Amino acid sequence: MENNKNIALVVGATGITGSNLANELISQGWTAYGISRNPNNNIEGLISVKADLLNIESLENALENIAPTHVFFTTWMRNDTEEENIRVNSALVRNLLNVLSPKKSIQHVALVTGLKHYLGPFEAYAKEGKLPETPLREEQPRLPLPNFYYAQEDEVYAAADRDGFSWSIHRPHTVIGYAVGNAMNLGTTLAVYASICKETGRKFIWPGSSAQWNGISDVTDARILAKQLVWASTTESAKNTAFNITNGDIFRWKWLWYRLAAYFGVEAVGFENEIRPLEKEMQNDQEIWSKIVEKYELKEVNIERLSSAWHTDLDLGRPLEVMTDMTNSRKAGFREFQNTEESFFDLFKKLKEEKIIP
Repeated sequence: MENNKNIALVVGATGITGSNLANELISQGWTAYGISRNPNNNIEGLISVKADLLNIESLENALENIAPTHVFFTTWMRNDTEEENIRVNSALVRNLLNVLSPKKSIQHVALVTGLKHYLGPFEAYAKEGKLPETPLREEQPRLPLPNFYYAQEDEVYAAADRDGFSWSIHRPHTVIGYAVGNAMNLGTTLAVYASICKETGRKFIWPGSSAQWNGISDVTDARILAKQLVWASTTESAKNTAFNITNGDIFRWKWLWYRLAAYFGVEAVGFENEIRPLEKEMQNDQEIWSKIVEKYELKEVNIERLSSAWHTDLDLGRPLEVMTDMTNSRKAGFREFQNTEESFFDLFKKLKEEKIIP
């Protein structure tokens, strides 16, 4: 049953976060629009909107007859420098909210960022003496460093002051979920890597640091992130608050790595004295992947649309353990929980069903 009181506009509806959010909204009876430059909508019930977020005229034309009550920013555009990240990613937030402002329809805006809010870029926390204290807490102040997350937040705050809507900020840690063509996809990257290892007899080698291998960690299932986004946008006690969001359990990679290897039937190798980047390990695997795709009649031959080894290396190569505190949402009543091992196994099952991996 359609809920015409809640009309969502999802920015980035084809990504891991956005697609899972769209499914959650639709399952709860919302009217859901997904906006992107190149709509590729395979979500039943989602209404696709084609627009360039950096082009005001394009946005005005696309949104002429759309008056959303809730806006969800779930994507960003990667650039070569943080200065460009700030310029581009603040503009996409500002442009959309400016175009929607005259409609006076927005009740709530939710912005998804991440743990770089606390960590900064890799160069910042990789230097000795600058490691942040963990668990990462929502109350921790901004770092004195350029960060496009801060710029995006400031655009949301400014528009909220102008137009009177409420807001929420959501900071996941390593989102695990199904999507193809996403630039930051650790779960699918590891699934592709393990599939190649199984086919070739290679070992499933841990690519990260000693601190990540031995330390405590957590991750965020895209489905639990979606639930928090909807909850925060419709719960009075959650308004105008920043929330960390993870599955709710913790683990060590030195335990989970062997569980993932066992799922695929490959031999795992743990940390052995040095970081062995996955980007280097997989740099010549396109030809192998093409043969796997042909052999098992899979759908996606371009390994770069599935594997983002560079991002997995950044996550797993951190020189510190990383886990987050979820005090803000727990105190406000958010009680959802997701087992992390099942997050990975559910994803792997979905990838097999969709003929993405053998």
